[in-house]
Amino acid sequence: MLETLKQWDRDLLIYLNNLGSDTFDGFWVFATKIESWIPLFLFFAIIVFYHFKKKAGIKVFLWIVLTFAITLFLTDMTKMLVERLRPNNLAGLVAQLRVLQDPDSFSFFSGHASTSFAIATMMVLTIRSFTKWIYAAYLWPLLFCTSRIYVGVHFPSDILVGALVGTLMALLSYRLLLIYQKKSPGSPHS
Repeated sequence: MLETLKQWDRDLLIYLNNLGSDTFDGFWVFATKIESWIPLFLFFAIIVFYHFKKKAGIKVFLWIVLTFAITLFLTDMTKMLVERLRPNNLAGLVAQLRVLQDPDSFSFFSGHASTSFAIATMMVLTIRSFTKWIYAAYLWPLLFCTSRIYVGVHFPSDILVGALVGTLMALLSYRLLLIYQKKSPGSPHS
């Protein structure tokens, strides 16, 4: 059963990755770089400080940053424990892929997926009572994660598990934020 799942994962990666074309390579290489999203991060910070008073905004912003940091730490620790090679580092697979990047770190699970879904979910959870437009924040992790398959450096299961872990970390973090806010005076949601 496990071997069948691994084969499906490989086959899906090959299929999705090979849908790419030279015409769109530049876009997806740009989309996969973390620094390409700095304007979005600044926009997220502006949204937080716009909707919350100064002190509450600082708390919420720092809580989101803490969620990101813990998610990244958990991701890196898991990668070191599992030691799954990236598709671009597997000799039998790389010849069947369009590889546009060549990282040599481990693959499982995707840090792009876990951290982007953690941040987007925290943004949605903290801002949704002010505006429903915040749900558009999920477009970012969807593009960010898709880019990892497009450039040939992650299996679909890496992305799926990363997205699930990031979302769960944000849900847990948000619950803890609510508990923290109830205990502290002047909380933003009290």
